[in-house]
Amino acid sequence: MNLEVKREMKREALRVEPISTFLDRRKAPVSPVTRAGNMIFVSGLPPFDPDTGEIAEVPIERQSELVMAQMKLCLQAAGASLDNVMKCNVYCTSTKHFAAFNVVYARYFPHDPPARILVCTPEWFGPFDVEIDCIAMM
Repeated sequence: MNLEVKREMKREALRVEPISTFLDRRKAPVSPVTRAGNMIFVSGLPPFDPDTGEIAEVPIERQSELVMAQMKLCLQAAGASLDNVMKCNVYCTSTKHFAAFNVVYARYFPHDPPARILVCTPEWFGPFDVEIDCIAMM
């Protein structure tokens, strides 16, 4: 592999505010988004309130909006958009939230949505119900 290709494929961790500051305060060993070459990886993140930078304790619809908005923000920090998303992994605390989540999700991906899986997780480490990570390509 030539040197130019190696340089292009180097992983770059990007800061995205207020998410990065929240993670720093909690000494979380995670970057909100990384980029290598034309690939972008957005970490699963809880619903951060953009005004306070703290986790928002709000209904599932608002949690879903916040998570989708910060995923969009992370993609933009990496030079991409929702149109570049190839796959989303959705983690939710209950199947009861599936219909409400889908309504919000469909607003962000109205045409040709990416591949997706929704996994229910019975336990969580915070006061929220949904988290999404994604892989995108530029």
